[in-house]
Amino acid sequence: MSGFTIQEVLDSTGAVLVRGQAQTRISGLSTDTRTLKPGELFLALEGPNFDGNDYAARACERGAGALLLRGTPERAPLGSGGELPGEGPVALHPDPRRALGDLAAWHRSRLAIPVVGITGSCGKTTTKDALLQLLDGRAAAVGSPRSYNNDVGLPHTILMADASTEVLVVEMGTNHPGEIAALSRIARPTGGVITNVGASHLEGLGSVEGVAREKSELFASLPPDGFAVLNLDSLWAEVLRDVTRARLITISVEGEGELNAVEPWFHAGGTTFRLEDQELTCPLLGLHNLHNLLAALATCRGLGLELEEVLPAVSRLKGGRRRMERHDVGGLSLFDDTWNANPESARAAVRVLSGLHGFRRRVLVLGDMLELGESAPELHHAVGRDAARGGIDQLVLVGELTRATAAGALECGLSSRRVLHLSGVEEALETVPGLLTEGDVVLFKGSRRTGLERLVDRLRDERGGGGA
Repeated sequence: MSGFTIQEVLDSTGAVLVRGQAQTRISGLSTDTRTLKPGELFLALEGPNFDGNDYAARACERGAGALLLRGTPERAPLGSGGELPGEGPVALHPDPRRALGDLAAWHRSRLAIPVVGITGSCGKTTTKDALLQLLDGRAAAVGSPRSYNNDVGLPHTILMADASTEVLVVEMGTNHPGEIAALSRIARPTGGVITNVGASHLEGLGSVEGVAREKSELFASLPPDGFAVLNLDSLWAEVLRDVTRARLITISVEGEGELNAVEPWFHAGGTTFRLEDQELTCPLLGLHNLHNLLAALATCRGLGLELEEVLPAVSRLKGGRRRMERHDVGGLSLFDDTWNANPESARAAVRVLSGLHGFRRRVLVLGDMLELGESAPELHHAVGRDAARGGIDQLVLVGELTRATAAGALECGLSSRRVLHLSGVEEALETVPGLLTEGDVVLFKGSRRTGLERLVDRLRDERGGGGA
């Protein structure tokens, strides 16, 4: 970013300067001493297992230009010698996490550029990554690193933008009511994408209706001269349509959208489809990724680009790490989709695997899907039914919640010899490598905490590495 003064930090956040000069200029901001650069402001966050104030001295050792610590003038955090660490400016705030959002909101006010917000039950990062690749060489775009989508990650993304930035793209995640509205107040998006609405984070949001209500806050925040990308294939399309004042750009697969992908054909090399009388092939695999691509293309249109400018980049798109990432190793084709999982993305994974042909067996390794609250058994059961109907040859289930998935698969006719339940990833590490034989295609899917990525890495190591 272009930097700021301590006075601007004080004015935008309400922090109090207890040492140093308010005119001191800071080159940027960091909340992690491991990545802090000399001259940056170190902002001390607090989490369940850490206290940023404890790292203030280390930040000074690494050359921090100033500190923003949790505290008040009456209750200032002190070093081991009874004094504030370092020699540079020190500001105090009772809630540095809120201060981070306020500073990002102030910086956003300095940016006279389009800001695109992307949310959805799944597909946020894939859509963001596709959009950034489509914009490459056409607009100087800054986007969320990895999956920076909460009240820490989104401010960091905004603070990455500088005077050369022409488009800013932010992800917005949520697991409790009010979070999307709060992130929208910080980012003030001019364009919005809701990839889909599904059963995710039900522990905090209560129901799919609650998810839809929460996601809709992005569209509700858009200005009348902005744009909203609406997936007409979502069951909640009509509800989302009604909450925004912005221009609607609709997308659909075999539907009635402004942008329609028709005659899709899924194969091991990706997805082939027709769009406005052109046949295109995208390396991203699956119907869900076709929706993500359409959302990215619609966003380009919302930003004023002609499709002809960006369509050549479609064939060169690259997927994200552990998002349907392919590895061919030792006679196996592995699809690593272990970044995260919810019922929407798990069903999408089943559809992808069901559509792959020319392999000895189609094997689905599915781990627990977390944060689903009381609906978890029913939702896991439904994925099992989908797997049985999808012609999966071998279903390997990992974790306690997937017992319901096994029951659903058996009820729908998948034979017991084709359903294997394992207690956890440790048992999977011992069992699964011996189950697989040359010619199998294997798709791995589960919530992050199930650890299925360890199984993918084990197979790659044991079978000789291999490339994506």
